Amino acid sequence: MREYTIGAVDRPALDALLEAVAGGEVAPAEAARRLARLPVVDLGYARIDTHRPLRTGLPEAIYARSKTPGQLREIARAMLGSSGGAVLATKAGPEHFEAVRDLAPEATFHEPAGLIVLRSAGGAPTGRVAVVTAGTSDLPVADEAAFAAEALGAKVERVADVGVAGVHRLLAVEDLLAGVDVVIVVAGMDGALPSAIAGLVGAPVVAVPTSVGYGASFGGLAALLTMLNSCAPGVAVANIDNGFGAAAIAARILGEPS
Repeated sequence: MREYTIGAVDRPALDALLEAVAGGEVAPAEAARRLARLPVVDLGYARIDTHRPLRTGLPEAIYARSKTPGQLREIARAMLGSSGGAVLATKAGPEHFEAVRDLAPEATFHEPAGLIVLRSAGGAPTGRVAVVTAGTSDLPVADEAAFAAEALGAKVERVADVGVAGVHRLLAVEDLLAGVDVVIVVAGMDGALPSAIAGLVGAPVVAVPTSVGYGASFGGLAALLTMLNSCAPGVAVANIDNGFGAAAIAARILGEPS
C-alpha cells in the first residue's frame, strides 16, 4: 500500500498541523510540503480518496456490488485508517459483511438495505430527516437512505406506506413532516408521492424512485420521469434505488456534524 502524502489530510490532522505551525514546532515550508499533494491510498485495483471528507464534508462510500469480499476488506481497512468521518459500504451482501465485521467494533449490516456501516460520523445531530415510503415494497431502498442518513449525522424519522392511492394516510402525518429539515421520499409505481409532499411542507424534498412496479414501470424509469417532471418546486431527484445518494443530498443540505 502506498500513500501519496505525509499522513492523512483530514480535519484532525490538518488542525494539528496548523497548530504546530502556529506554535513554531513545524516550519511553514514543511507544512506546505506536507500539503502539496492530495492524499490517495493506492491499492492497485482501487485509489482511495482520503481527502474527500475535508474537501466536501462527505466521505467516499464503497460501492460493494461486483467487488470481492477481499477487495472490500482492504478498501475498508484503508478508509478506517483515516481518522474521523463515516465509512459506509452500499449494495453489499452477507459475504461482504463477514469480510469486514472484525475491522470495526461498531460495524453493522442492514441486510435488506444492503448497507454496511463501519463507522458513523461523530458529533451532535445536524438536523432532522424524514424518510417516507409510498409502499411497503419501497422499504429496502428507504432503509438504505435512513441508515445512511443516520451514519452521516442526521436524526431520522421513518414514515412507511403513505402513498397517494390513499392520500388520507399522508395527511395524517403532515404535522410530523412539517417539523423536519429534509424529507426523503422513496416511491416506485407512479412515483407521485414526492410532488404531493412538496406541496404540503416547506422543507427540501429529495425524491428516490425505486424499481418497484409492474411492467410499464420499466424498472423505475416511469417513477424517475414523474419525479423529474414534478410540478412542485424544491424537489431534488436521486437515481433509481439510490437511497445512499438521497442521504448524501440531505447531509449536504444539513451541513457537517458539529
